[in-house]
Amino acid sequence: MDSSNVVRQTAVTQQAQWLKGCGLFLCSLVGFACLDALAKDLVGRYSAPLVNLARYTVILLLSWGIMWIKQIPLAVAVSDRRLLFYRGFMLGSVGICFMPALQYLPLAEGTALYFLSPLIVVLLAPLVLREKVGLKQYAAVLLGLIGMLLIVNPGGDISLVGSLLMLVAATGYAMVQLLTRKLAHRVQSEQMFAYTALICWLLGLIVLLFWWPTVWPGPRDTLEMILMGLSGGIGQFLLIYAFKLVPASTLAPFNYFQLVLAVIFSELFFSQMPSLLSLSGMVLIAVAGLSLTLPMLVAYFRAKST
Repeated sequence: MDSSNVVRQTAVTQQAQWLKGCGLFLCSLVGFACLDALAKDLVGRYSAPLVNLARYTVILLLSWGIMWIKQIPLAVAVSDRRLLFYRGFMLGSVGICFMPALQYLPLAEGTALYFLSPLIVVLLAPLVLREKVGLKQYAAVLLGLIGMLLIVNPGGDISLVGSLLMLVAATGYAMVQLLTRKLAHRVQSEQMFAYTALICWLLGLIVLLFWWPTVWPGPRDTLEMILMGLSGGIGQFLLIYAFKLVPASTLAPFNYFQLVLAVIFSELFFSQMPSLLSLSGMVLIAVAGLSLTLPMLVAYFRAKST
C-alpha cells in the first residue's frame, strides 16, 4: 500500500472516530435533556430530595456495576481520593439545588441558567487551575450575565428563589468541571464516575432524612424515576466515552443542543413556551458560550489539517 493510500485511510479512520464521538456526545445530551424533563415532571408531585435520591440510586447501581463488570480497582491515591471527594460533594450539591429549582422554574429557563456554568468556569479557572483569562473571556462572561438578567427579569414572572438555586447549581457544576480537569489523567473515568455517584447518593440520603417525604411514588412513578436515573447514568457514561474519542474543545459547542431540547421539551410536555425576553437571554448565554468554545474548535481543525 503506497503512502497516499495510508494517509487517506488514516484520514477516513479519524473522520469516523470524530463522527462516532460526536454521535455519542449528542446522544448523551439527549439523555441529560430527558433526565431534566422527567425530573421536572416528578418534582411536581414528589419532594425534590426524594427525586434526587432516586436518580442517584439508579446511577450508583449503574456505575458500580460497570466497575464490577470491567474489574476496575477501587484503590486510588490519597490525594486523588481527596479530589474525588470534593468533586462528588460539588456534584451532590448540584443535585440538591437543581431539583428544587425545577419546582420553581420552567424547564427551558432553568436549563439556560444552568448553562451559565461554562462562563463561571472562566471566572474560577484563575483561582482553581492558575489559568490565565483574557479580556475576550471576561467579555463573554459579561454577555452571559446580561442574558441571565433577561431571563430572571427582576420583577417579572420568574421565581427569584428558583433562579438563586439554579445559579448555585451552575456554580457547583463549574467546580465539578474544574475538578474533572485536575483528575482527568490521575484516575480512570469509571473510578471518577463511581466514586462521585456514591458521594452524591450519600449526600442525597442525608438531605432526605431531614426532609422526609410525606408522599411516596406508586409503581408507575417508580418506573419513571428509574427511567430518569437511567437517562442520567447513560448520559454520563456516553459522555465519558465521547471525550475518549474526541477532544473536549471540539465537543464543547454541541452542549447548547441541550438548551434547544429544553425549549422543545418545555413546550411539548409542560406547555411552557419561554417569553421573548427569556428567549433573548437564552440566545445571549448561548452566544457567550459559543464565543468561548468555537475558536477552540476552529483551532483544532486547523491544527489537524496541517
